[in-house]
Amino acid sequence: MDEQHLKQWIGRQERQRDLLASAPLNALAATLDRDDAPYAQGVAVPPLWHWLYFLPIARQSAVGIDGHPQRGGFLPPVSLPRRMWAGGRLSFHGPLPVGAEVERTSTILDASHKSGRSGELVFVKLVHELATAGEVLLREEQDIVYRDPPRPGDAPPAPQPAPSGALWGRQVQPDPVLLFRYSALTFNGHRIHYDRPYAMQEEGYPGLVVHGPLIATLLMSLLRDERPQAQVRSFSFRAVRPLFDLRPFRLCGRPESDGSVQLWAEDADGFLCMDARAELA
Repeated sequence: MDEQHLKQWIGRQERQRDLLASAPLNALAATLDRDDAPYAQGVAVPPLWHWLYFLPIARQSAVGIDGHPQRGGFLPPVSLPRRMWAGGRLSFHGPLPVGAEVERTSTILDASHKSGRSGELVFVKLVHELATAGEVLLREEQDIVYRDPPRPGDAPPAPQPAPSGALWGRQVQPDPVLLFRYSALTFNGHRIHYDRPYAMQEEGYPGLVVHGPLIATLLMSLLRDERPQAQVRSFSFRAVRPLFDLRPFRLCGRPESDGSVQLWAEDADGFLCMDARAELA
C-alpha cells in the first residue's frame, strides 16, 4: 500500500454504541482470579476493562485464515500479514458505570508506511472517545503496527533487560485456558492465542502468544491490588517483546517520587516485555 493511499484514511471516523453489561466484567474477574465481583448496576468499570465492549463482530464468512476479520472497513486494508497492538495512552475523566449506554467515537489520526531491515511496516494511530450524555469519560489512543513475518535467517531483535528495583511483584503462569478465556471475552479470534499448531507452524512462534491487552490489564490489576483506593488519571503502555505460554512471567511495579507508578512485565529470563506508567489523581 503506497503512502498516498494510506493518507486517505486519516480523519475517517466511526461511531458505535454499547451497553456496559455486568456479565463480561464478572467473567473477567473470574478469569483473573479476582474477588471483586459481582459488578452491580452503577459500579465503576475497572480501568482497562472497557476492552470487553465495542467488540469487532465479524460474520464467520468475513474472517480470514488467521482468525482476524478480513482487512478493510474502518481501518486501512493493509495486506501485511502480522498485526500488532503495539501500545497506547489512556486518560480517564470520569467513571464508566455498569449498566450505562456508552457511545464510542473512533478517529484515525495517522497512517504511514516504512521500509526497514525487518521488511515492510505500516503504522496506524487511532483514538477512541467514550462518552455518556455527550460527556467524554475516557480517551484512548492506540498504536497499531502491521508487518511481514520474520524472514529465514533474520536475527531477532536484541532483548532489553527489565528495570530493577521493583517494590511490587507477582508471578503469572499463562496457560491455554487463560488465553482462550480472554480471547473469548474480547471476541478475539486471532489463532496465535489459542491454536498452537497455527501459532508455531504458520506464524513461527515458539508457543501461544499472550495477548498484549491481557498483559496491560494484569499490570493494572497489580496496581489496583497495591493501591486499592487510588484513582488512575492516565495510563500508557508499550509492547516490547512477546510473551508465550511456555514459561511464567512476572508483573512488577514501583511508585515514583513524582506520584506516578512505573509498571512492567518481564519474562523468565529477566527481559522487558511491556513497560507502562500510571498517573494517579
